[in-house]
Amino acid sequence: MSIAAAILLGAIQGLTEFLPVSSSAHLILARMFFGWEMPPAYALAFDVALHVGTLAAIVAFFRAEIIAMVGSLPSALSFDAGPSARMARLIVIGTVPVVIVAIAFNDYIENVLRSPAVAAAALSVGAVAMLFAERIGERRRTEVDLRWMDAVLIGCAQASALIPGMSRSGSTIAMGMFLGVRRDAAARFTFLLAIPAMVAAAAKEALELRHMTMPPAAWQAMAVGTIVSAGVGYLTIKYFLRFLGGHRLDVFAAYRLFLAAITILWLIIH
Repeated sequence: MSIAAAILLGAIQGLTEFLPVSSSAHLILARMFFGWEMPPAYALAFDVALHVGTLAAIVAFFRAEIIAMVGSLPSALSFDAGPSARMARLIVIGTVPVVIVAIAFNDYIENVLRSPAVAAAALSVGAVAMLFAERIGERRRTEVDLRWMDAVLIGCAQASALIPGMSRSGSTIAMGMFLGVRRDAAARFTFLLAIPAMVAAAAKEALELRHMTMPPAAWQAMAVGTIVSAGVGYLTIKYFLRFLGGHRLDVFAAYRLFLAAITILWLIIH
């Protein structure tokens, strides 16, 4: 893979991991549209590197909240737990569904569902969910108002995003909105909720690749992709949260439907 391709894929990952448009779908479709084919093991290694970059972006952006939650862990199970301890507890609860689904269906997801056709279908389904979420009920709650059942439901939405094209942020923000949570508050909880799942996924994939040898050019491309995805990801989180304070998700839903239509047309022609 060329450095230019690594930069472009890193930028795509940094943007689409946090925008509600599905990073996995974009990486699959970018390789299809531009013909960037790699051996499966190399492709997996590069994807791991990109996810490490976006994980670094989340940790850097929410470092104060993360430090507060780690410091509050001894009191997380008490009845009078503070806001940071309650948030840590909700994140643990919300992570359970994705762990269950990943353990039970990982092989099926990786070997069957990672295709352009599935990504196009999931992009469409997620777009419809976002459009409905924008038009149903009032949204006045913040992440502080979340309860354990809210965390379970948002966690189930995160688990659905294991399907390429659904989008972690799109699915979980839409679920939060269905539960009456403001867009920006749902996004903040979504990004914090993503940390354990991203750490676990990166660790699992890294273990699978620990004995793999790659040429220096591949390591260079991975390093460039990681740095780009981290930088772009940090800026995306910052400005996307500002955007959600006063704008609807309709533009992202429209983009998802457009991309799905282009993908289907491409598959028909080719």
